[in-house]
Amino acid sequence: MSKAEYGLLPILLLLFSPEFIPAATAAASSSITGRRPPIPTLTDVSFIKSSCLATRYPALCIRYLSGYAAVIRRSDHHLAQVALLISLSRARSAASFVTRLSRARGLGQWDHGAVIDCVENMGDTVDRLAQSVHEIARAGRSAGGNFEWHMSNVQTWVSAALTDETTCMDGFTRRSPGDPIVKVAVRRRVVNVAQVTSNALALVNRFASRHQSAAGMP
Repeated sequence: MSKAEYGLLPILLLLFSPEFIPAATAAASSSITGRRPPIPTLTDVSFIKSSCLATRYPALCIRYLSGYAAVIRRSDHHLAQVALLISLSRARSAASFVTRLSRARGLGQWDHGAVIDCVENMGDTVDRLAQSVHEIARAGRSAGGNFEWHMSNVQTWVSAALTDETTCMDGFTRRSPGDPIVKVAVRRRVVNVAQVTSNALALVNRFASRHQSAAGMP
């Protein structure tokens, strides 16, 4: 892996700051960096589309990742990094929403309790995804057993984040009591986070598998 690849993470962290819209195209980053955005090739875009077939929600995967084809190029590592950063950005947005909702007046007792639980769940999700973003960067600089160790951490944390998201949604099922409007508002946001997290996990697993195969690891 080249030195240029090592330097990708700081750029991506800038692009995926809380103020940055995850679905923005690479062109939007030029207003931040002051540089002409890279132009993706058809091969770059095809790589995104074919890679997303490994995910549970391929259309959503393509929608979120296509705008970063020129940054990802044809790197499984970059692809997994960007997918995790998108998941982290969506999780931060959902966590902010449920935190504001928990302070709203007029929530019923059930809704308030479910929202408070969801605030904790989404806070844990954000923490775990943030850990994963930094850990996968370390994995890209490692080899052999160190690579496996770092990737195992990423897979464990992303899986745990997905569990947290599912736990949050358990409080807002159709059969649960509470205001239907609150249920829809929370589920709409958290379902989106869960879907992009599921996709990120699939791409993380794909990166780990392909890296190990290329390195001749069992």
